[in-house]
Amino acid sequence: MTHRMVHVGLGGQGRHWVSEAIPPNIEAGRVEVVAAVDMDPDRHGYAEDELDLDADRCYTDLDTALSERDADFCSVVTPPAAHEPVVETALDHGLDILSEKPIADTLEASVRIAREVEAADAKMGITMSHRYDQDKTTFRRAVSEASPVDYLTARYTGNVRQRGYYSEYVHEMADMLLLDGAIHHLDMLASFVDAPCEQVYAETWVPDGADYDGDCTGFVTLRFADGTRAQYEGSYANATTLNGWGHEQFRAECKEETIVLDGREVERYPFDPDAVGDWNGVDEDDAETVPLADRPLWENAWLIEQFCGWLDGGDPMATRVEDNLQSMALVFAAIESSERGEAVDVQALLDEAKQNA
Repeated sequence: MTHRMVHVGLGGQGRHWVSEAIPPNIEAGRVEVVAAVDMDPDRHGYAEDELDLDADRCYTDLDTALSERDADFCSVVTPPAAHEPVVETALDHGLDILSEKPIADTLEASVRIAREVEAADAKMGITMSHRYDQDKTTFRRAVSEASPVDYLTARYTGNVRQRGYYSEYVHEMADMLLLDGAIHHLDMLASFVDAPCEQVYAETWVPDGADYDGDCTGFVTLRFADGTRAQYEGSYANATTLNGWGHEQFRAECKEETIVLDGREVERYPFDPDAVGDWNGVDEDDAETVPLADRPLWENAWLIEQFCGWLDGGDPMATRVEDNLQSMALVFAAIESSERGEAVDVQALLDEAKQNA
């Protein structure tokens, strides 16, 4: 079935949607873009060029677009603070919603959105795109086959300490490591565990020489309800880039094997009873390469495919809004932990947000 779509937001990430994520789904017959919306009319040309939209199908006001064009769902690729009013307008017009992360700019607003979607009996998915990259998908499948997991580690480090090499707005963002990077990385760690996160402890800071107003380096420790632990290291301000965007390192320590994702390759190191007590460690010949998962689409393009399948009566997305509240709670618990200097109960924080929303 072809679903009529209104795309909202033609800024940096919105342009990526119209050039990379949406076109293959148009070609597959899953979606038809009936309108695009952005408050800046100078951006409308992106939708006209990439999606072959006529100028009269490009709008500066969402309510007008939805009043004039019949649609089934809208995509939301606006700044997070604008997500809630966009979602409310879409729900008022009876639409389902596929939104960029995060759900909103606060945990309380995220809870309100989830409630509004439920009250409207609508479907809403969140595009946690990095979780659905090829290497992370391969790693997740390998970990699921190797359960139980004792602990996980993740490393995301780069050298973008000065302005001009990364998105300008993040240099002025409070808690930028947690809100820009860890919002993906903590979500991925949680996706490797079949239990909710109970406790988070975080320390974040700005290293000497890093041109950021908000903390751009830090450590986060997670404890899940099934006993699994995880440790995250993140930095935008190191001397060198070891594991930048798309090249993060993940490691799963399981009872019978160690699984490593690094440099977009996944390897297994099976437990060898004959090597117990051998402090020389493993070498490259001990690794078993895991073939990368193969499918036509990845990241946001795949998530649009998943969303359309859900609309067609298939299984709900793993990143539907009510489930993604757990990932939002992880990030805001880490922010609170870093501010308070103590561990934070993730589920208690989420319960408090639900009471205050």
